[in-house]
Amino acid sequence: MVPQGLDDPLDHRIPEPELMDEPAQAHAYSVADFAQVNQWFADRFRATFADVAGGRVVDLGCGPADSPVRLARALPRIEILAVDGARAMLHFACAAVNASGLDRRVRVIAARVPALPFGDHRLDACISNSLLHHLADPLPFWHEIRRIARPGAPLLVMDLCRPPTRAAARAIVDASAAEESPILRRDFYQSLLAAFTVDEVRAQLRQSGLEHCSCEIVSERHWLVAGRLRGS
Repeated sequence: MVPQGLDDPLDHRIPEPELMDEPAQAHAYSVADFAQVNQWFADRFRATFADVAGGRVVDLGCGPADSPVRLARALPRIEILAVDGARAMLHFACAAVNASGLDRRVRVIAARVPALPFGDHRLDACISNSLLHHLADPLPFWHEIRRIARPGAPLLVMDLCRPPTRAAARAIVDASAAEESPILRRDFYQSLLAAFTVDEVRAQLRQSGLEHCSCEIVSERHWLVAGRLRGS
């Protein structure tokens, strides 16, 4: 029997704090095993945008920098600007970049949407893996991408997809993070409740002038937005 309330429909997201700035949270996230998901994301970027050989790529919400390190290894001529707003998380990001030996090509930057420290239409590609669900308002995220990326720049954004019920969210946590710490399991569950559905993301893209980008389900718990930026 499902406990009362857990099978109620999740018609609306339940926001969570925007920053993972508690040291225990950041540590739990940095040691968790996201290798398969992050490598898939890097491989998908290479497969979708096979013409990308160099240039400056911004990673919004880089966390402990596993994704940008993997992409930098896959594409040895790109420079990655790895952005996160949580100081505690940036501590682990800097450590990971230094340990990788890629510190000349992966630069860790403390910043938050919408006040990103980049000029208009200066960046050659934009990626983001699991940031959007942290944001109270998603539209500034998409507007900033349109502002900072040049016309024609590749865009690849992946995030969690909100399950239909709390029980479904619990099941995903149990199936995907059974061996992880209680802190990470708690945060993962809250992130699923805070996530957007595919229909909600598609509406955001329309509102932001990015309706030409695709949004599709790519796993039991992720959606993916892919496309290229058009001129403003």
